[in-house]
Amino acid sequence: MPRLTLLFSFMLTLHLLVSGVISTTFTMVNKCDYTVWPGILSNAGVAPLSTTGFVLQTGESKTINAPTSWGGRFWGRTSCTQDSTGKFSCVTGDCGSGKLECSGRGATPPATLAEFTLGGAGGLDFFDVSLVDGYNVPMLVVPQGGSGANCTSTGCVVDLNGACPSELKVMSVDSKRGVACKSACEAFGTPQYCCSGAYGTPDTCKPSSYSQIFKSACPRAYSYAYDDKTSTFTCASADYTITFCPAPNTSQKASQDQNTPPENPVLNNTTMEYEGAFDQSEISWATCTNGFEYQAMAGIVSIAVAVWRLSQLI
Repeated sequence: MPRLTLLFSFMLTLHLLVSGVISTTFTMVNKCDYTVWPGILSNAGVAPLSTTGFVLQTGESKTINAPTSWGGRFWGRTSCTQDSTGKFSCVTGDCGSGKLECSGRGATPPATLAEFTLGGAGGLDFFDVSLVDGYNVPMLVVPQGGSGANCTSTGCVVDLNGACPSELKVMSVDSKRGVACKSACEAFGTPQYCCSGAYGTPDTCKPSSYSQIFKSACPRAYSYAYDDKTSTFTCASADYTITFCPAPNTSQKASQDQNTPPENPVLNNTTMEYEGAFDQSEISWATCTNGFEYQAMAGIVSIAVAVWRLSQLI
C-alpha cells in the first residue's frame, strides 16, 4: 500500500507539472537605470501571492509563482524612501501600506499596471497593460511557452513622462522633472473622462484627446475604460516576463529634456517593433514557438524520470 500511495502521488505531481496546472511563473526584470519597487495586488476573493511588494535594483530580477487560477495586477513604485519612524512611501505607485509589502493595497494613481486573469474562459489567461490609471514606468509583458492566436507581447515601452501634458504631469519632489502622468479621469474627475454616470457605457464613453495621447504612444495598452478590442491578450499555458524599462533609453531621465525626444521603440497596431532595444535572444521571447518547444522538452524529460522511478518501485 505505501508503494501504491507513493506511486499515485508521484504520477499526480508529474501530470500537474507537465500540464502546467501547478503554477504560472512571473519573472519581473528591472532594466531601468533606477531602482523599482514592484507591488502586487490580488483580485477580490483571490489569495495573495508569496510577496506583495519587494525591491528590484537595476539589472535585478525576481520570479514569483502563482496558482493558475490567480488574478491580480503588478506595478512599479519609484522614488521610495523610509522616514525616521520606519514608514515606507513612494513618490509614484505608492500603495499606502507604510511598508515594503503592499499587503492587500493597490497602487495610488498614476501607475502603469500589468493585469492578469489566469485560467479564465476556455482555460485561457487574459492579460493587458493598462494606462487607465495613468502612467509612471515603461513596462513590457512577454508570454513565454504559451500558445494561441492572440498570445503576444504587450506593454507601453515609451517614456510618457516627458511627453505628458502639463495639466496631467506629476513632478518629482524637487520639481525638476516629470515622474508620472495622470489619466484625465484622475486629473479632472468628470464623468466624461471617467466613463461614469451618463458616460458609463461603451456607446457613450469615447476616447478623449488625452487618452489618445496614450494610445498613439502605446497602441497595445489600455488607454481608457472601454479600450478592450486592441488591448486584451490571451495565452494558454504560458509563463510571463514583466520588464520595467525594456528599452535602454526609456527612463525617467529622458523626461529632463523634453525638447529632445528619446530613442524609444516604434510601436504600431499590427506588430511591436523595438528598434535597438533588444538583442536577438530577447526578441525571440515575443514568439510562442521557442517557449513551447522548451515546454515540450521539459515534458519529455519529466516522463523519462517517471519511467525510471516506476522501474525502482516495481
